[in-house]
Amino acid sequence: MSTNHWSSASRRGVLAAGLAATFAAGTAGAVGIAAPAQASGRKGGGSKRPKWDHHLKSTPDNLHWGGFPIGWEPGVTMRSGQTVRVDTLSQQGLTNSSISPRDYFGAFGVRPHEVLPDAMAFWDTLPERQATGRQYGGHVLTGPIYVRGAEPGDTVAIDILDIDTRVPYGFNNTAPTGGVMATFYPGWREGDVGLDIPAQIPPGLPAGVWPDVRTHMYRVGMYQGKEVVFFADGIRIPTQKFMGIIAVASPTGEFIGNTEDAPPPATGVQNSTPPGKFGGNMDCRDLCAGTTLYLPVFQPGAQIFIGDPHSCQGDGEVSGTAVEHSLAGTFRITLVKNVRTELPWAENDDHWIMMGIHWDLDRAMRIAVEKTVDFLVTTQGLTVPKAYSFASIAVNYHNAEVVDRTQVVTGYIPKDVFKRRR
Repeated sequence: MSTNHWSSASRRGVLAAGLAATFAAGTAGAVGIAAPAQASGRKGGGSKRPKWDHHLKSTPDNLHWGGFPIGWEPGVTMRSGQTVRVDTLSQQGLTNSSISPRDYFGAFGVRPHEVLPDAMAFWDTLPERQATGRQYGGHVLTGPIYVRGAEPGDTVAIDILDIDTRVPYGFNNTAPTGGVMATFYPGWREGDVGLDIPAQIPPGLPAGVWPDVRTHMYRVGMYQGKEVVFFADGIRIPTQKFMGIIAVASPTGEFIGNTEDAPPPATGVQNSTPPGKFGGNMDCRDLCAGTTLYLPVFQPGAQIFIGDPHSCQGDGEVSGTAVEHSLAGTFRITLVKNVRTELPWAENDDHWIMMGIHWDLDRAMRIAVEKTVDFLVTTQGLTVPKAYSFASIAVNYHNAEVVDRTQVVTGYIPKDVFKRRR
């Protein structure tokens, strides 16, 4: 392990003071990390919306269906430290060419004027995308964002400044063998039964949906000054809006599949379903306003994609989806030159968040702990035994998502126990 330490436990403070910072990545080799200036948003939203330098709209030319193509024409090119407003679309109701979004959403009582024009515009392009091989997976992604000067071996720090809902409704899906109940889930065994949810959708329902059985629409709005999901009579769930996918373009010729031995995709484009060292479909609910995400750079310009927007999700996302909900967010992107990182990690005002990503949940947990130990050694000056002890008695580990085959565990290191960071 590296013995290089930060002089402060706050990465934001390190950068603001103009000090160098390095970070090791355990047994996988040394990596470097530095941090941007502090985000202006507060955790969970509620901050005054900042202005932005660029606006990346979800027009068809800026949308990509389920993958991270390398070298695609920039949606936006920006300088380090600038801000960008990004409009995103939920894939729910937009990716079946046989039924229009207005008809799909109309089956749930959504009025035509509540359907976003850019959702309709994307749906109109489905046949052309399918015919030209530009369908890689299920998500609708906005991008790419190019950062001037970003090169392989650098790091981008993405401050999440604010996130807003674009429509007053979102969707969650349930199935008897969906999410963690799916037959491909690592815990499945022959003979295991699904939930008591009807398997066969009645004929004649539009797009194969079954309202309030297989597909649930939830209205979102304000209640007593807070934005909530109106789940049912007397049940209101606070929103915590975040992007399920924030990714950089992946390394050339390297692919993460849905299983460890999956072959490279025929399209030659990294599919958006499995997360990886490029970030992607991490579905970490705490990547909300007030959080900074750190990603490695593998391609010139970093080439950042954002999508899979969610207004509400529990850790695990166990049914397979959150409240899938079209959102818009503001991000400040800072380039950290010649600083290499191995896996995504994040921080907010209260915690440093280490990530473990693997097809096997046990391995994902082990990686998250390894990264925790290494962080404590390289930033707080602890010995490995003391860091391992700290991880056991002070760090909370969460299953951020366990339904995308490649699974994510997050370790939350509390900041307030380190007096010297103040």
